[in-house]
Amino acid sequence: MSEAETDLAAPDAEIFDYPGARDRTCPFAPPAGLRELNDKAPVSRGRIWDGSTPWLVTGHAAQRAILSDPRVSSNDKQPGFPLPNQAMAENVQHHPLTIFNADGADHTRIRRMMTAPFTRNRMEKLRPEIQRFTDELIDDMLAGPKPVDLVTALSLPLPSMMICALLGVPYEEHEFFQEWASFATRSDKTAEEDREANAKLGGYLAKMLTAKMEEPTEDVISDFGARIKAGELTLPDATLLCMILLIAGHETSASMITMGTALLLQNPDQLKLLRETDDPKVVANAVEEILRYTTIPALGQRRIAAEDIEIEGVTIKAGEGIIAALPAGNWDPAAFPEPEKFDITREARHHHAFAWGIHQCLGQQLARIELQVVYGTLYRRIPTLRLAVDFSELEFRRDDALAYGIQSLPVTW
Repeated sequence: MSEAETDLAAPDAEIFDYPGARDRTCPFAPPAGLRELNDKAPVSRGRIWDGSTPWLVTGHAAQRAILSDPRVSSNDKQPGFPLPNQAMAENVQHHPLTIFNADGADHTRIRRMMTAPFTRNRMEKLRPEIQRFTDELIDDMLAGPKPVDLVTALSLPLPSMMICALLGVPYEEHEFFQEWASFATRSDKTAEEDREANAKLGGYLAKMLTAKMEEPTEDVISDFGARIKAGELTLPDATLLCMILLIAGHETSASMITMGTALLLQNPDQLKLLRETDDPKVVANAVEEILRYTTIPALGQRRIAAEDIEIEGVTIKAGEGIIAALPAGNWDPAAFPEPEKFDITREARHHHAFAWGIHQCLGQQLARIELQVVYGTLYRRIPTLRLAVDFSELEFRRDDALAYGIQSLPVTW
């Protein structure tokens, strides 16, 4: 460790403890300390859970530069990589190569295998089915008792139904995989619990892959099964790819539906604009602003420098950890004037809610369409929708959760 790094890591050093605490009066906003950090410099040091001091990239332009720089690695097994919690640190040497921690040719190979199901055209063809599922879930809400928890009534079932349809997983078994997928994303789990969640989901999906190798249908698991038979994938590799898609395919979209609804209910003027429009472009634009404003992947994108990098007047040396703090980038006033102002007419598509560079979210087109359908339908069909509890009673997830969100959203009308 260099002398400069030692000084930065000293207990009395003035350094930001990442990810920081959010203001309960506006829990959608990034931690105030993170925004203040960006006001001073777009790249600076931060201290994380293990006492290490990786570089925090808070500026929007700096995040684009660092996340597209080939000298930055996603290999989480390297010493100095800023892992998000103790469980991941204890299990990191057992982590297989995935789309998240691969670089270069390995990443290209893995991503190519996962891209086909998520092309823009294929996702657009799902829009009518997403609309049908959304309307059916809202029908059930209207026919049932009030109040209702939007998370269990709509936010979680809709993306779960869609990812099940894509993968070929029976939705009847959603309680099993939702439980373990949700557990897998928790930041407070132990290393043993982390392994158990992976084993439960992995065992379930390996059995499905084996079965669909013999009796394929038109779905992603059958496609992966065919690749196993052709020698392009091993069963463990295919199982892991399916697990990634299953977890990512419903957890983040569910959080976005819930967070977006809570945000709109707190901003009735913006909700009125959305509810009264029949222009799909207005709805699509609203989705982008909600994505910017709330930024579900609150822990950011984590990397390590493979070579020395000069950026924004500082030198990130080879072997030093890097965290692109996505919520801060999405509230950078240089990219989004008056970022604290929630405005669904704002041009916000250049946000980083799906990250940036080669590791951008694979399922972002599906997520966008799901959100467009929900935000364009729910508030028109239930125009008097409102919170059934005081906003202060809502329980937001921990600031170090892998997917930021609200545990439960009681609503009535």
